[in-house]
Amino acid sequence: MSSPAANGHLDHHHDHTTSTGIPNKKLLWWAFLASDCMFFGALISSHLVYRLNPPPGNAVPTQIFDIELTSFSTFILLMSSLLMALAVNAIQKGNVKSTRTMLLGTIFFGCIFLGGQVFEFTHFVADKHMTLSNSIFGSTFYTLTGTHGTHVAIGVLLLGMMYVRTFKPTHGGSLGRNFLHLLAFAVAAGVAFLFFVPGLLEVIEGESLRAMLSHDAKPLILGAIACAALFWFARTSDPAVEFGEKNAIDVEAIGLYWHFVDIVWIIIFTAVYLLEYL
Repeated sequence: MSSPAANGHLDHHHDHTTSTGIPNKKLLWWAFLASDCMFFGALISSHLVYRLNPPPGNAVPTQIFDIELTSFSTFILLMSSLLMALAVNAIQKGNVKSTRTMLLGTIFFGCIFLGGQVFEFTHFVADKHMTLSNSIFGSTFYTLTGTHGTHVAIGVLLLGMMYVRTFKPTHGGSLGRNFLHLLAFAVAAGVAFLFFVPGLLEVIEGESLRAMLSHDAKPLILGAIACAALFWFARTSDPAVEFGEKNAIDVEAIGLYWHFVDIVWIIIFTAVYLLEYL
C-alpha cells in the first residue's frame, strides 16, 4: 500500500506514525505554549492585582501611555500574524519563494513592533521618569511587556533561522556561508529595532531627520551593509534547494509560536493599556 507522501500528497495536520495522530514537533510546541500560558497568566494577574490597590506615589498610567503609538504597534503585530499564516500556506503548497517573502514580511513587522517598544520604554524612562524600581506599576509593567518583547525577539530569531534554511541547496551547503547569512540577518534586525525604527518614530514625534542620522549614523551604516550582505547571500546559483513541502511542519510550528505571541499581546494591550481608559 502506498503512503500519502509517496503519492505526492502530504498530510500536514495528522501523523499516523504517532499514538496521538499529531506530529511530535507540533505536540512539543503545544506543550511549551501551554506552560508559557501559565507563565504569562501569573504576570498579567500580578499586574491586575497591584492595579486594584496602587500604593501612594504610584505612576498614573493615562499620563504616561502613548495609546496611539501602542495601537499602531498592536496593528503591526496583528498584520504579522496574517503574513505568518500566508507563509505556512505557501510552504504547504511547495512555494518556497512565496514562503521566503512572507517570512521576511513577518520578520520586518516584528522588528517594527520591537522598535516601537524600545522607543516607548526609552520615552517612559527619560521623559516620564518611570523605572523598574521606583513604582509598583513600573515594576509590573516593564516585567510583563519586557517579557513579551523578549518572546517577540526570540520569534524573530527563529524566523530568521528558518529563512536562512530555505536557501540550503540539495547537495549540501557551506556551514560557514549559512552562519554568515544568519549573522547578517541578526545584525540587520538588531539595527532595525534598536536604532532605525525608534529613530524614525522620533522623527514622526517632531525630532529632525538630520539629528537622527547624525546620532545613529554608524549603526545605520552597519545595518545597510548587513542588508546588502543579506541580498548577496540570498543569491544562489543552484535553484534546487533542500527546503520544501516536507518542511511545512517546521514552518507551522514556528507559526504556532508567533500566533501565540500575538494573542498574548492582545490580552496585554487590553489589560494593561485599554483598561486604564475605561
